[in-house]
Amino acid sequence: MPSEKSSRKSKEKKKKKKSKRSHSRSGDREKRRYHSRSRTPKRHSRRRKVSKWWDVPPEGYGNITPKQFKAMQASGQIPATINGVTPSVLPGALPAVALTLQQTRESRRLYCGGVPFGATDDNMAEFFNNQMLVSGLAVSPGNPVQNVQSNPDKSFAFIEFRSIEETTNALALDGIVFLGSSLKIRRPTDYSTLPGQSSNPTVYIPGIMSTIVSDSPHKIYVGGLPTYLDEDQVKELLASFGPLRGLNLVRDSITGVSKGYGFFEYVDHTITEQAIQGLNNMQLGEKTMIVQYASTGSRRDPQGPVHNVTLQVPGLSSRSSANNLIPTEVLCLMNMITFDDLNDDEEYEEIVDDVKEECNKHGRVKSIDVPRPVQGMDVPGVGKIYVEFYSPEDCTKCMNALSGRKFANRVVVTQYFDVDKYQRRQFV
Repeated sequence: MPSEKSSRKSKEKKKKKKSKRSHSRSGDREKRRYHSRSRTPKRHSRRRKVSKWWDVPPEGYGNITPKQFKAMQASGQIPATINGVTPSVLPGALPAVALTLQQTRESRRLYCGGVPFGATDDNMAEFFNNQMLVSGLAVSPGNPVQNVQSNPDKSFAFIEFRSIEETTNALALDGIVFLGSSLKIRRPTDYSTLPGQSSNPTVYIPGIMSTIVSDSPHKIYVGGLPTYLDEDQVKELLASFGPLRGLNLVRDSITGVSKGYGFFEYVDHTITEQAIQGLNNMQLGEKTMIVQYASTGSRRDPQGPVHNVTLQVPGLSSRSSANNLIPTEVLCLMNMITFDDLNDDEEYEEIVDDVKEECNKHGRVKSIDVPRPVQGMDVPGVGKIYVEFYSPEDCTKCMNALSGRKFANRVVVTQYFDVDKYQRRQFV
């Protein structure tokens, strides 16, 4: 029996030792895990490395956003990868850079009309480069113009720029004067607007009147213009209320003669309403001007009284009173002579004889008066010719015959004149 007790006790001791060893081993494991976690060094945040491959625009697309680039790819304007191989390494394909520049070429070219005689590709490129830099239209240093191809026989040229954005900005130079000629700058006929890209300039350059008038609530229609008035005369007539942003005088595509109407816009839009009220219903020769908003959403009849506006336009006299349209015996001829013509005695006599002879072909001339300048004095009526007829009918015949004709390469403008003022020499 004692032996059984002792064996039982020895077994219990072994169990206790075993349990103690297992507890100690598990505790050691926990300690090791804790120490291993505590020894792990802290991770420091690394500065993000800038990739030299991602979002780098190809050459020729530096001024396009990634969104616009993707839209151009989706529309097929930029070649995509074919079967994992880029078009630049396909047999017979152009290099990727050359293909990209070729595809944007139509968006980087402008048509330039009205190129004067004597203009060359080099002086046109120099002129546009200077204007782009001075006007702030260039987006980066260097010359924006890459190439100029002119056709001297037909007075036009094509100008190629280095970027799409600078091409659009260059449209703001439309109407600029180069070697004495006003240039007309347009998009080529093969141009198509790129996705997300504006086709019209957002820049206005003071002092340049564009020949394009874009559709807007401030676009104004003018009709009833005498067809013999040139663009400079119409410009000065309309600009009496303020500087013009643009003027498009519509002409016949074959003869180039004015059709008697056009569109214009003021730089200061606050004077638009005042100008419409002042110009609408104004009498120009035998014509009555019609001036109103061109946009359907903005068009409305000018309200308030029509103002009598005195306009100083070379070769043009406005009449806002219907009484001045009544035929008289005196005809006033304008835009025919200059101060130099009047100062030369021999030239003066030839002009008087020539005008009298021509007027006698259409009516019986009673007298003629051509005021001459006097040094140190302000002589009324200088620059005009006054012809007196025996009857209003003769005066009307002569007016209809001479109005719009050319004299010394200038368009003749006519109007009736008061007989009493003529006899008292109260010229204006």
